[in-house]
Amino acid sequence: MTAAQDTTAEDVPWGEVAPEAARKLLVAAVEAFAERGYHATTTRDIAGRAGMSPAALYIHYKTKEELLHRISRIGHDKALEVLSAASGSGGTPGERLAEAVRSFVRWHAGRHDTARVVQYEIDALSEEHRAEIVELRRRSDAVVREILRDGVESGEFDVPDVPGTTLAVLSLCIDVARWFNVRGRRTPEEVGELYADLVLRMVSARR
Repeated sequence: MTAAQDTTAEDVPWGEVAPEAARKLLVAAVEAFAERGYHATTTRDIAGRAGMSPAALYIHYKTKEELLHRISRIGHDKALEVLSAASGSGGTPGERLAEAVRSFVRWHAGRHDTARVVQYEIDALSEEHRAEIVELRRRSDAVVREILRDGVESGEFDVPDVPGTTLAVLSLCIDVARWFNVRGRRTPEEVGELYADLVLRMVSARR
């Protein structure tokens, strides 16, 4: 799935970005960063993919880094939204953890171009922007950590190291963006189900 296909049923790809020219440039940047990496991509590359002149890019984004920050901020906000919705869905800690993993993996597989840029280009951000994104990551970490703690307190999970297990769970989910291929034999939904089962086994969740 390309960046242009990174969408949900209720909106257009990157519909929160306006005007239309700014949206097209952002979509082009995601595709270029995912394919070539942030540092190997030029503003001319991005503008060309969007069918615009390099000068047009600077009307909407002052720098290439500003584009990366916009992509990263939207992506991390969406990832946090996915985890928070799963955590607040009700049910036992095991059910909430399974849904969190299932939905987080589906997001990283179904939007793998975007997720790859969002998760693996953080070091290219400015110090200020990187700190902002790190805080969003901490909030995502806190959502999963809370579910694990609830499971330990209820006796459903056997997790001696909650912080370490939180890191392991999130890393497992995030890495899907690195290897997922739409031409592979598994769909995002199937990978989500597989990983949810693996994580429940990891925490020794009682079925």
